[in-house]
Amino acid sequence: MTETYDYDLVVIGSGPSGRRAGVQAAKLGRSVLIIEKNTRVGGVCVHTGTIPSKTLRETVLNLTGWREQAFYGRAYRARKDITIADLNSRLRKTLDYEVDMLDHQFARNGIAVAHGTARFVDPHHITITMDKRVARTVSGDRIIIAVGTHPHRPANVPFDGTVVLDSDEMTSLARLPRSLTVIGGGVIGIEYATIFSALDVQVSVVEARDSILDFVDRGIIADFMHQLCDRGMRFRLGSRLDSITVADGQPVAVLADGGQIRSDILLYTGGRSGATDQLGLDACGLRADSRGRLQVDPKTFQTGVAHIYATGDVIGFPSLASTSLEQGRIAACHAFGQTVPPAPEFFPYGIYSVPEISTVGMTEEQAKEKSIPYECGIARFRETSRGHIAGMHSGMLKLMISLETHRLLGVHIVGESATELIHIGQAVLNFGGTFDYFIDATFNYPTLAEAYKIAALDAWNRIPRRRGDVESPSPVAT
Repeated sequence: MTETYDYDLVVIGSGPSGRRAGVQAAKLGRSVLIIEKNTRVGGVCVHTGTIPSKTLRETVLNLTGWREQAFYGRAYRARKDITIADLNSRLRKTLDYEVDMLDHQFARNGIAVAHGTARFVDPHHITITMDKRVARTVSGDRIIIAVGTHPHRPANVPFDGTVVLDSDEMTSLARLPRSLTVIGGGVIGIEYATIFSALDVQVSVVEARDSILDFVDRGIIADFMHQLCDRGMRFRLGSRLDSITVADGQPVAVLADGGQIRSDILLYTGGRSGATDQLGLDACGLRADSRGRLQVDPKTFQTGVAHIYATGDVIGFPSLASTSLEQGRIAACHAFGQTVPPAPEFFPYGIYSVPEISTVGMTEEQAKEKSIPYECGIARFRETSRGHIAGMHSGMLKLMISLETHRLLGVHIVGESATELIHIGQAVLNFGGTFDYFIDATFNYPTLAEAYKIAALDAWNRIPRRRGDVESPSPVAT
C-alpha cells in the first residue's frame, strides 16, 4: 500500500532556492507547502542579507552623489546631512515590495505557506511550531531544506546589537557612526566597509590573511585597494584579532600584535553557519558539519536520504543568491523525474562594494598554477566615451586569453556596473568563444561595454603573430 502525504513537496525556507524550488514544483502540477519561520516570506536574502545591503548601497550612492564626485570633486554632495532615517525609508519600501511580489507569486502558483519553526519528526513528517507551541504536523513525499545561514557568532565576541554587531544587524542601525571597524576582509565585510566609506565614515578593516577577497584576480584587487586607500580607508592585513572590549561606549579591537583600533561601531564578519540547529536532523537521518552545513550530491542536490534535498547557502560553496536559485530549480526537477541540462560551467561572482567587483572564469594566478600559456588584455573605463561622459577616472576590465587557442579564459572587472558588464564575458566563456568575438562585435556607442573591444585589442597587440595572421584586426588597434 502506497503511503499518502499532505503535500508532494515541503520546502523549509522561502529564500532564493526555496522559492524557486516551490514555484518549479508547482509548475509541474505538484502540491507545495513552503514553511517560513519568520512572519514574512523572503528569508535572509530579503530581510537581512542581499536585498537590504544592496538597497543600502544604492541609497548611499544616490544620496551622496558618489557617482558624480569624480566629475565634480569629492566635496560634491547630492544631499547634505544624510541621516539613518533617509537610508531606512528606501529600505522599507524595497523590502515591502519584495515581500508583496513573493506573496503574489506563491498565490499565483497555488503554493501554500505556513509560518513557524520546522522540525523533523521522522524523514517524512515535520512539526511547525509558533510561539513555542506546535501548531500542526505536516508530511511531504519530497522535502527540500533551504534554511539558509546565520552569522557565525563566536562566544568571545561581545555582540550587543548596538556597538558590536554581526552582518544581519547592520541593516537596523539606530544612527550613522562617525567611525567603523570591520573584522574580516571577505565579501560581506568589504561590501559594508566600502558602503560606509562612501558616507565619509572613517573605516578600518582588519584581516588575518595578507590580502582581502583572495579568490579575486590580484590585479583587480590591486586596483581596488588603490581606490579605497586613496579615499582614506585603513587596512590592517596579516593582523589577527585577539579580543574585543567596550570602553566608554566604544568598541576597541585589540590585535595580536598589540595594536588597538577604537571606533563608534564594530562589525564582526567571521563567516556564516547553516541554520540547521533547530531542524531535528537526527530524526530524519541527517547530520550537519561543524558549521551547520549539509552534504549533497552536487548534480542533484540530494542528501544522504534520497527524498530529502538541500539547496542554497546551507550546503556551502558558492553561497550566491544566483546559484541558489538554480539549485532550487534543479532539485525540484530531479525530485519529480524531470531531466534538466547540466548547469553552465562558468557562473559570475558579484561583489557589491563601492566600486563593484565582478569576476567569471580563470584568474591570472590560477593560469600560472596550471601552467597555461596566457595573455591579458586591459581596458580602463576612462578609455571609453561613456567613461568620459560620466567622468570615470577609475574602473578596469581585464581579459584572460589562451595563447594557444585564443579562447577566453576569464573576465575580471572593477568599477561602475561591473556586475552587469560581466554577463557579456560569461556568455562568451560558456560558449567556448575566443577573444576575436570582442574585436569583431558591434557594441552600442557610447557604452562601457566597449571596454571589451579595447581590452581585446590590447591583448591582440601583445599576442605573438602566427603565420596567416593579418597585420591588424581593426583600423584602430589600441
